[in-house]
Amino acid sequence: MQATLSRRVAIVTGAGRGLGQEAACRLAAAGAPTVLVARTIEQLRQTAENISQRGGTALAVAADISTAAGTETVKGQVESHFGPPAILVNAAGIFGPLQHIAASDPQRWIETLTINAVGPYRMCRAFAAGMVAQGWGRIINYSSAAAFHPPGPLVSAYATSKVALNQLTRHLAAELEATGVTANVLHPGDVKTSMWADIRREAEQLGEEAEGYRAWVRWVDETGGDSPVKAADLVLKLVSDEAGGVTGQFLWIEDGLQAPIASWDAPEDARPW
Repeated sequence: MQATLSRRVAIVTGAGRGLGQEAACRLAAAGAPTVLVARTIEQLRQTAENISQRGGTALAVAADISTAAGTETVKGQVESHFGPPAILVNAAGIFGPLQHIAASDPQRWIETLTINAVGPYRMCRAFAAGMVAQGWGRIINYSSAAAFHPPGPLVSAYATSKVALNQLTRHLAAELEATGVTANVLHPGDVKTSMWADIRREAEQLGEEAEGYRAWVRWVDETGGDSPVKAADLVLKLVSDEAGGVTGQFLWIEDGLQAPIASWDAPEDARPW
């Protein structure tokens, strides 16, 4: 793995904390020159320092990838420092508002889709062609099982954004067929990131219909949640040459707290491990 990834430039969004930080550190440890992307430079510097202390190579780029200007900033930085990337991990995301659609804050609702779906679209658009030109590439978008849960109140923004991300990835995979570039979505499990504090705060302000979300938060607190290492393990498997035939899939982590479910009319859930 070390020799293979030393020739593969990686970009990880949301790399300042949580799931993105873990994926970035693991890719760098495996030898990939890794570009760290988030809106907050202070968190990125901490990730870059962690990588550097372990002998890895990292470049921190503060940018809002939901904007055209932010994506161009990332593109310019990665290509001037390392050349075209071969690995793209879109791990940035927010949960958004817990609100009925009729009473929702339009700005927050749209922001959730912009960060969770438009940002990954811009990054895929910016870098997929370069991967095709290399004849090798791996695009991994962090999604959620919320895209498959039965519709219910309060969570329309988050669930809609993840459905959009899933479909974006499926269409991208179809377009990239037989190019050497794969595109998949990954469900990282119920990882106790800072997002859970947002869910707790929102749910505590609501009535009985939000009890399911309060119970969900308590469950993650009690179990400790899934380790972000599980998602990073799956990322490392997907960026291997052996995973070249895995594309257009919704993939589950190994031994997650939630049992995998079949998706997209598949006969069984997808477990590449």
